[in-house]
Amino acid sequence: MSASSSQQRRFRQSKPHAARPAKPPSEQPRLILLNKPHDVLPQFSDEQGRATLKNFVNVPDVYPAGRLDRDSEGLMLLTNDGRLQARIADPRFKMAKTYWAQVEGEPTKTQLQQLRNGVMLKDGVATASTAQIIPVPKIWPRTPPVRFRKNIPTTWIALVIHEGRNRQVRRMTAAVGLPTLRLVRVQVGPWALAELLPGQWRDVAPVFPSAG
Repeated sequence: MSASSSQQRRFRQSKPHAARPAKPPSEQPRLILLNKPHDVLPQFSDEQGRATLKNFVNVPDVYPAGRLDRDSEGLMLLTNDGRLQARIADPRFKMAKTYWAQVEGEPTKTQLQQLRNGVMLKDGVATASTAQIIPVPKIWPRTPPVRFRKNIPTTWIALVIHEGRNRQVRRMTAAVGLPTLRLVRVQVGPWALAELLPGQWRDVAPVFPSAG
């Protein structure tokens, strides 16, 4: 559940008679794909002056459909259409999210199977529908560079999850003994990062994805 949904729920609980009419759909809905750089907050403002989405997307009235941690990189979806935002971000629709994770160590078949079977986290069992080793991807260098430990190899793995819990992928890999050093989201549902470089974005057709 997104922060905004949680805030709305608390508002309804505290003021049950102060209902507001639903915001009508935007006359010109937009859906933006952004490659969020590392160390950028997944929001448009910050009282502490840290980098936010506003540093890269100067488009009014669009909001994130889902989160991506500050220290993670890759695909974020932004839209001005509330229904589309909910369809993408609401965990009820179990939209697939694909990540490339650079982990410390060399994953065993047992560790990868554990990720697919499900690992117990503090907030319940988390499962990856896909967890497999991939070749080193040809992507941009991270700024700042990843800090490696000497004499300990690293491996890239691809994971597909259908939830969006806080720092879920990092917690899952850590739970099986594979700390994540770098995390890049490359796809959400039918929308892929493709050729976008960090900080770049593009408009796509704001079409509702099919459920499931």
